[in-house]
Amino acid sequence: MTSSDARQDALLKLVSEYDGGVLVTLGREGRPQLSNVNHHYYPDEGVIRVSITDDRAKTRNLRRDPRATYHVTSDDRWAWTAVDATAELSEVAADPHDPAVEELITLFRDVQGEHPDWDDYRAAMVRDRRLVLRLRVERAYGQPRA
Repeated sequence: MTSSDARQDALLKLVSEYDGGVLVTLGREGRPQLSNVNHHYYPDEGVIRVSITDDRAKTRNLRRDPRATYHVTSDDRWAWTAVDATAELSEVAADPHDPAVEELITLFRDVQGEHPDWDDYRAAMVRDRRLVLRLRVERAYGQPRA
């Protein structure tokens, strides 16, 4: 492992340790649009997954321009990681048992554990027009823990 690989691993470890961060997308006019979101990082895939809704600015921005940055910081704010990524969007949940809902269930379990009523959750994913944002990690930079 090179020192560059070790630094990337240290930076991405922070993304694994926390489940919240700031998603940065590009608005129509080119300005950054920021959203606080929860996530789960899948290191074997190099993917950060986020549950989002179809009607939000971040979703529209990513459909127009899939470039995104995701920022995670430690509780004391001294360690931080920014991840440059290309976004992929799942289909919008349309049926309680479609692949989008199944992926949303996996994501929910990975972030929060078991839900008390999966039937209600499935219906809510369709009602809310939810989908999964997949951020394919291209580069991480920042200040790893000392």
